[in-house]
Order: sequence, then structure tokens, then C-alpha cells
Amino acid sequence: MSVFGSFRRWLSLKQYQLEVTFSVYMFTPWEKFFFSSVVFLLFSLTFIAACLYLPHHISFLVDRAWYYINGEHINVAEAVHDVVRDMSAGALAGTGVMAGTATAVAQETVETVLKEL
Repeated sequence: MSVFGSFRRWLSLKQYQLEVTFSVYMFTPWEKFFFSSVVFLLFSLTFIAACLYLPHHISFLVDRAWYYINGEHINVAEAVHDVVRDMSAGALAGTGVMAGTATAVAQETVETVLKEL
């Protein structure tokens, strides 16, 4: 059996398990469509919310942990920015680890990361 065929069989098994678990197998086709649309909407909204708010929440948690441990505030984004800048300066300072186009690609990647931070 090909990889595509086995994947299709696995996918149909998962669909069957979902229908049996949530009793979707007894729905009419219209109700199945509505159920799948609602489930897709909930998963997509959860994914979007995680992408938007999780980095800020993790930064907040790290800031609080730093405050409780050391008793002073720290800007996590600025600290990460400094660490990335120091790492890029050390890695790309001509240490011989990277050469040619790899150095240019790494430099471009580091600059992109620094811009986004």
C-alpha cells in the first residue's frame, strides 16, 4: 500500500473515531456540515489567539519570574534583542565557522530577527 493510501486510511479512521465519539454519525448531512464548520471555526480562532497573545503572555510570565527572583524589573524583549545581537556578533565576526554565502544568509537572518524584536 502506498504512503498516500495508508494516510487516507488513517484519516478515514480518525474521521470515524470523531463521529463515534461525538455522535456525529447520526446527524443528517446538513448537521454534519454545520458541526464541522463550528469545530473548524473554534480551532482556527484558538490558533489565531495563541499566535497573537501567547508571546506576550510568555514575556509577561518571564518578567514576573525575574521580578520575584531578583526584585527588579526587566524588559524581556530588550534582553533577547541584546543576546541575539551579541550572538550574531560573535558568530559572524570572522571566526571561520561560516564562510561565503552561509555568512550572508546568517547575517540577513539575524538582521531580520533583530528588526522584529
